[in-house]
Amino acid sequence: MKLVANLKLTPTPAQERELRLTLARCNEACNWLSERAWETKTFRQYDLHKLCYQAVRAKFALSAQVAVRCIAKVAHAYKLDQKTQRAFRKHAAHPYDDRILRFVCDEKVSLWLLSGREKIGYVGSDHQRQLLEHRKGEVDLMFVRGQWYLAAVCDFDDPKLLTPEGMLGVDFGIVNIATDSLGERYCGAKVQAYRERYAKRRATLQRLGTRAAKRCLRHISGRQKRFQKYENHCISKRIVSTAERSRLGIGLENLKHIRARVKANKAQRKRLHNWGFAQLRAFIEYKAKRAGVPVVIVDPRNTSRECPACGRIDKANRPTQSEFRCVECGHSNHADHNAAGNIARRAAVTQPMFAHKCAPCAVESRQL
Repeated sequence: MKLVANLKLTPTPAQERELRLTLARCNEACNWLSERAWETKTFRQYDLHKLCYQAVRAKFALSAQVAVRCIAKVAHAYKLDQKTQRAFRKHAAHPYDDRILRFVCDEKVSLWLLSGREKIGYVGSDHQRQLLEHRKGEVDLMFVRGQWYLAAVCDFDDPKLLTPEGMLGVDFGIVNIATDSLGERYCGAKVQAYRERYAKRRATLQRLGTRAAKRCLRHISGRQKRFQKYENHCISKRIVSTAERSRLGIGLENLKHIRARVKANKAQRKRLHNWGFAQLRAFIEYKAKRAGVPVVIVDPRNTSRECPACGRIDKANRPTQSEFRCVECGHSNHADHNAAGNIARRAAVTQPMFAHKCAPCAVESRQL
């Protein structure tokens, strides 16, 4: 599997100026190459290299390997289609390989710049440093919101999947971001309060429309998104840890295209479209893969309306958002917890390995 380690560079003021100049020069060269490729309809890397290698080196004073990376970057940009001419921002990310980048130690990296090789410090967590042991391929130099980063792709073998003793069903929601079949609920009140706070603040600043208001909008841009991403990371980590500790697989519902299927009134529409279930599912899947925990995707239809005791499916079984009460047998439970239990049972049935293990019973025994 592949993961990306983002390392923050700590350049001196002089090194930062050189980094800006280098990134601007490389993207200027890429734009020139893109023009030549568009004019001559030469999009393959080999053909573009043969056509422009000497010229781009002479025109932009680039080293041999940097010129090769620029050509590869332009050719890769045209792989999607050749219908529009590609253009690159002044400080767009640029790839480095082992010929123009080298990690000197745990604190410094040697980079090619226009002025020559520079050793620049970087910081990263212990987790990121462990990932670097599996670094493979190119490293992207990025300039994001005034900060410099290196994005290193790390490729390592998938761990052996454990043999689960049951399934942990996870129900995604808006009031409760996630609820598992063991009864643990991850409330979304904090995320909703943060979302409402920043929505109100953005509306006020946009209504003002002054230069100071626009500057403030740029300053707070992305905060809500980063907070929601942080919360999804925390929730996914706890869910995977619970499954690994209990030797359970994870059952998730397939909510793809749910926004197109579900109808919501105007008051609920904004909240529905801010729902980050796809990101949370992706985080759970890659963390589970690293931990060797199997993940099963199931059909979400009627999971919140089905009674686990008698099997009755009825819209009236869920009179309120949080309450489940079967109209047939009277069984009652928290609605999200009930749905998570149904997901766990469906995930167990989906996997042939659980046919003889009575996995749903294992989950039910933990619920009591």
